[in-house]
Amino acid sequence: MAPVKITGAVVAAAATMVMLSYCFFRFSSDKLDSCSSSSSSKKKKKLSTRNGLVDAIGNTPLIRINSLSDATGSEVFLLYFLAFMSRRRKKNINFDSICYYVQILGKCEFLNPGGSVKDRVAVKIIEEALESGLLFPGGIVTEGSAGSTAISLATVAPAYGCQCHVVIPDDAAIEKSQIIEALGATVERVRPVSITHKDHFVNIARRRADQANDLASSSKTRLASRINVAHQEKTNGCTAEEQKVPSLFSESVTGGFFADQFENLANYRAHYEGTGPEIWQQTHGNIDAFVAAAGTGGTLAGVSRFLQEKNEKVKCFLIDPPGSGLFNKVTRGVMYTREEAEGRRLKNPFDTITEGIGINRLTQNFLMAKIDGGFRGTDKEAVEMSRFLLKKDGLFVGSSSAMNCVGAVRVAQALGPGHTIVTILCDSGMRHLSKFHDPQYLALYGLTPTAVGLEFLGIK
Repeated sequence: MAPVKITGAVVAAAATMVMLSYCFFRFSSDKLDSCSSSSSSKKKKKLSTRNGLVDAIGNTPLIRINSLSDATGSEVFLLYFLAFMSRRRKKNINFDSICYYVQILGKCEFLNPGGSVKDRVAVKIIEEALESGLLFPGGIVTEGSAGSTAISLATVAPAYGCQCHVVIPDDAAIEKSQIIEALGATVERVRPVSITHKDHFVNIARRRADQANDLASSSKTRLASRINVAHQEKTNGCTAEEQKVPSLFSESVTGGFFADQFENLANYRAHYEGTGPEIWQQTHGNIDAFVAAAGTGGTLAGVSRFLQEKNEKVKCFLIDPPGSGLFNKVTRGVMYTREEAEGRRLKNPFDTITEGIGINRLTQNFLMAKIDGGFRGTDKEAVEMSRFLLKKDGLFVGSSSAMNCVGAVRVAQALGPGHTIVTILCDSGMRHLSKFHDPQYLALYGLTPTAVGLEFLGIK
């Protein structure tokens, strides 16, 4: 057989076919892979969501409060610089190694769904009560509160199928009562009296929980009685009816639970398990001090204990408003004089415009705190601080947040340069419009803000 002669044209044609086949299969394969990866990526991608209202509580931002950080950094550096200069001839000091910055950070708890740090406490209290069997869906959570805890309980309770009844002192800002009622809770406004008085708002709230439990028990008894009566012979065509007693609560209530935010250690645990670890993580452990005011003491106790367990060098401080005895207890070991004991007080013991902070007794929550020192703040300082933060940082804060920032500046001045200080921005000014942010109200007490900068704290 004669050998086959392969011409250049044949080779070229064969090569072209091979290339076309390769390109076709490669394109088909890439298209299939693209479609496959596209569909798989669609399956893998999940929406970044949180599971309902409760899951949205916590993990709040930690922000640098620029105005306070910059002002205290410059002021503190100047003071230390002058001190070092006076001793420079005696000691060999390397000024290049001096760290003069100060970082004042605020945890934005006002960004919680209920608008305050108390959202964490409300969730923890209700969840522990449900788990322990002290509260059931359909039950009523009662609390005595100056506002923020009540708002948080009213916000959170429906998510657990519960109701809320709040007893609030009538000198609290009226908008707080309005918010609580708008959230569907019932509100009792009562006259402020000493905690030793049976009609203190906390003691009334405790009684309301007992009344709800009694009502739930009697409702079961009435139901059983009605079942028995249905099988009895009627007399003169009638059956006996139990006399109805007026009640604050519906007969369908499954019971009551007194939240007891002052003594319930779920308050402390909410911050030991939540707020404290968040601060540690957000600062990457680079924190030198924490400062906060105390009402129930839960925030200060939970955060201070957690931080000092992580690093015993972290210093924790109290900032206390006028009329409160905690500053004396922390700094001198004495809560109050015999004449100032709450049992002897006939009027409201707190002489301060701030709300939700300051107290003249040691709560179970406060006793859990690990505190290195304390500072006394004034109403004037708190008012001035709130206006300064609004003007310089756009932060519209409430009275307790403002007092906390006063404390942060005091800590910065005490510790010196090179420190990071964290405090809590508890709530916004939205629920303080009728008092703390009302010019006419402030004028009545001589608290009209006049400061241009931070001169009210000795910083020029």
